[in-house]
Amino acid sequence: MDFSQRKDIWISPYRLRARGFLNAVSARREFEGVLIRAGNGYGCIHPWPELGDPPLSKCIEDLKGRRFWPIVRRAMRCAEFDNAARSEEESLFEEMEVPRSHATLVDADAKELAAAVEAGFDTVKLKAGRDVAADADFLEAMVKAHPALKWRLDFNEALEVAAAEVFLTGLSPQARMAIDFIEDICPFSESAWQGLWKKHRVPLAVDRESGPHCKAAQLTVIKPAVDEPFLLGEAAAMNGQAVVMTSYMDHPLGQAFAAWEAARTELLFPGLVKTCGLQTHHLFEKDAFTEVLGEWKPDFKVPGGTGLGFDDPLAALAWVKL
Repeated sequence: MDFSQRKDIWISPYRLRARGFLNAVSARREFEGVLIRAGNGYGCIHPWPELGDPPLSKCIEDLKGRRFWPIVRRAMRCAEFDNAARSEEESLFEEMEVPRSHATLVDADAKELAAAVEAGFDTVKLKAGRDVAADADFLEAMVKAHPALKWRLDFNEALEVAAAEVFLTGLSPQARMAIDFIEDICPFSESAWQGLWKKHRVPLAVDRESGPHCKAAQLTVIKPAVDEPFLLGEAAAMNGQAVVMTSYMDHPLGQAFAAWEAARTELLFPGLVKTCGLQTHHLFEKDAFTEVLGEWKPDFKVPGGTGLGFDDPLAALAWVKL
């Protein structure tokens, strides 16, 4: 039987509490999701309705039925890989090398940035877009204070093309040179993005609308929680784009799945994957799962155990059959 068609599904609801607001499109601090168990394998469904996902209730209904939504299908795919490894009592991470990560900052916070530098990060991703002028001022100041750092800005399509033009025009040459890329600076448009790149030469990364058609982007962001990495990785390679793999700012189990997919994609497409965004557990209050992932560092700490790991915390959860 096709694993994706399995009906013996169990779920365990969870709630994560963020330490701050996580991006420009969400005012939430608490995030609900479910871990799923199919056979011996586990997966994670952590929807972001602000970014186009169905609410959790619809995800669960879809899990019971036809499994139409990408986030549901990908959770089942995760459980399939995890099941295969756990059934053989092996870790999915054996002989795998997870790429290093950038530090994710959800606020323009100089103390948080200093902590990231102290932890060894050489690349920082700033969630921008709530106050563009303040974002620009922070970037300019921090580029002077930490000239060796590379910067990634994620606007979650918060700007229109005209506002993106104003933002880029206002940057100093020093700040522009420090930018590794800007993610989803505005809604993707082949002509608009080509114009921004041609004029400013600041690399642009596409995330929310990533696909083989997005040739005007210089990088493709892949989120294994909702994306098929092989298909997007193959398209990126054909388009001459680099790839950045990131978590979905979700449960640590989902974070581990993203890390494994990043390692697997780099094996399939050597040299394609750049520094990733896999270290996001620090954005939430600690629990048994975040403790397994350890300190906030550029190098991903592989969870011990079989499959994707977390054997003991998973065994301690209460599960309900769908």
